[in-house]
Amino acid sequence: MIARSKKKDTFANKYYEMANLESFWRLIVGMVPFLMFGFLCAGLLHVIVPQRFYTNYLSKNSFSSILWAALFGIPLPLCSCGVLPTAMSLRKEGASKGATVAFLTSTPQTGVDSILATYSVFGLAFTVIRPIAALVTSLFSGSLVALFDKETQREEQQSCDVCKTNNNSSENRIVAALRYGYVTMLQDLGGRIVIGLLLAGAITIVVPDSFLLQFTNYPLLEMLAVTLIAVPMYVCATGSIPIAAALMLKGLTPGAALVFLMAGPAVNFASVLVVKKVMGTRTVILYLLSIVLGAYFFGIMIDNYMPREWFSVLQTTKDCCYVAIPFWKIGLSVVFFLLIINALLLKYKHKTIQTMGQTVTYKVIGMSCNHCKMSVETNIAKLAGVTSAQVDLTAGTVVVEGTVSDDDVRNTVESLGFTYGGKL
Repeated sequence: MIARSKKKDTFANKYYEMANLESFWRLIVGMVPFLMFGFLCAGLLHVIVPQRFYTNYLSKNSFSSILWAALFGIPLPLCSCGVLPTAMSLRKEGASKGATVAFLTSTPQTGVDSILATYSVFGLAFTVIRPIAALVTSLFSGSLVALFDKETQREEQQSCDVCKTNNNSSENRIVAALRYGYVTMLQDLGGRIVIGLLLAGAITIVVPDSFLLQFTNYPLLEMLAVTLIAVPMYVCATGSIPIAAALMLKGLTPGAALVFLMAGPAVNFASVLVVKKVMGTRTVILYLLSIVLGAYFFGIMIDNYMPREWFSVLQTTKDCCYVAIPFWKIGLSVVFFLLIINALLLKYKHKTIQTMGQTVTYKVIGMSCNHCKMSVETNIAKLAGVTSAQVDLTAGTVVVEGTVSDDDVRNTVESLGFTYGGKL
């Protein structure tokens, strides 16, 4: 009898694992069409909207500049690392502290790609609440900084068109948009999306259904636990979606899931260190406080004052095991992951840097994406005596052609939030 019981338990466990894998597979296949369309929108947004359009509205130390910064940041598909040099460049060009923090808060929490992916997994309610929460939180953070960390002296404004598309390029804009969306963006986010999916799969299979039920009667404790997990985790807005979905399938409340979706992408150790270095300790405290309080506020509102049936992982990702997955979705998923592989191979492929004159190589610590690369190249290239600057992301170096002082390179690198590693 005991042996038969063990066989039944083993069969039940295998069936349970297979069911979880089925749910995980359907989660991926359901997200991919929205991700593909989202990255296309990101490419079009990058090509059509000039960088100068953003910076012109952010220089005043007023609520209007904070509002513009928050609104500009929401649709931008920048990850938590890519937003740092962009935000620091805006700051260098003259954006106020409040506007910079608002941009830094709203941008990584959401984007056109993550909004569409959120709809594919969680439905309409989460899709509407998530950008609203990002907007309100960013307005709150920017206003706190403007109110309690007022600037006494404006920094010298410098022109800095980071990541700006060259309008005089002969390359077709559609081709440029496709290249940016399906190569550049996937180089920055593809690895994190894959990691997020793998973590979601691990949670789905390994974590017992009863684990999170012990926090049911302690919602604030549950949110605190999620915050402690989310803050050190280096996850993008899109990569956080499958993880949150897997946690909800294990019993996490929708409010706590929103805390993860907000705090995970918006805060990490890198952003904390950069904000502290560039804008001071008081700013970084207000920045962290506003994100945590904002996430808890919306989490509590969802759990206590909104219908629970509005906020759930879509039924098609859980209980439709007997419905065949459309072939076109499977094919699109294969194409998507092939694009990720191609983007990562191009990213880490060693390239020979071509130079014509005298060069100096500097170590730059903290660069991790193409936005970091373009930010460093653009700003160093503007220094007097520099004819070109080329970054090798894999090596973490920048090769500067021309004559330039080490101090100028150091100041430029550190003003963008990176760490100067010296001359090689």
